[in-house]
Amino acid sequence: MKLTFYKYQGTGNDFVVLDNRDQTIQLSQEQVAFLCDRRKGIGADGLMLLQPKEGFDFEMVYYNADGRPSSMCGNGGRCLVAFAQFLDVVEDQAYFIAADGPHQAFLKDGLVHLQMKDVDAVEDLAEATFLDTGSPHYVKQVEALEHLNVFAEGRAVRYLDRFQAQGTNVNFVEHLPENKLFVRTYERGVEDETFSCGTGVTAAALSASRAGYESPVHIRVLGGELQVSFEKEGHGFKNVFLIGPAEQVFKGEIRL
Repeated sequence: MKLTFYKYQGTGNDFVVLDNRDQTIQLSQEQVAFLCDRRKGIGADGLMLLQPKEGFDFEMVYYNADGRPSSMCGNGGRCLVAFAQFLDVVEDQAYFIAADGPHQAFLKDGLVHLQMKDVDAVEDLAEATFLDTGSPHYVKQVEALEHLNVFAEGRAVRYLDRFQAQGTNVNFVEHLPENKLFVRTYERGVEDETFSCGTGVTAAALSASRAGYESPVHIRVLGGELQVSFEKEGHGFKNVFLIGPAEQVFKGEIRL
């Protein structure tokens, strides 16, 4: 089988993207893992299919780099909105469904504004917070984040018994002046640090709001800059938006 694919990236979080509007593409876990393999395949943090869904502009189907179906990916969602615009599926606004439910998005001044799910509450742990922003996230504030061994520290938390078999993503956050954060993330499914994690920076921003950070929070990741805007509602948050660039890197063909 010959596949036409597109490569997208959002602040260094990169994806293999497939147009499945005719619904002819069916991939096994092994095939997805091969396509995401950085030595033997195309190379990516995950793979997405854009396909039709009644009542929506499109459906986002997302797989982690290990080939397993995954929960919501924020940067992936932003990239798929940009891809939908490229395909003329949408113009400057989109309404789509993903693993965690419906999402609104719009494109303005070269940035994709993606509405994330509402968050009902932030759970306080002994040394961190835990919340679900479409995917589960453990958020820990640290100092000197640039020098932290994110792979080792994140992997240790990812497999803690309290997170059971599904595990969790792990975010380390350094609070900076002027309403800014520096965030590094160990992502489950990739099983490594990524250059950026959209649901992760969203979790970091919402957690930081309880320490006085105001919307929008500006966030530095290894792959660039993002913003998260939100409204507080009781102990939770609504109208949460992940804002940042999404770029098509190249188009190609590959045989499976």
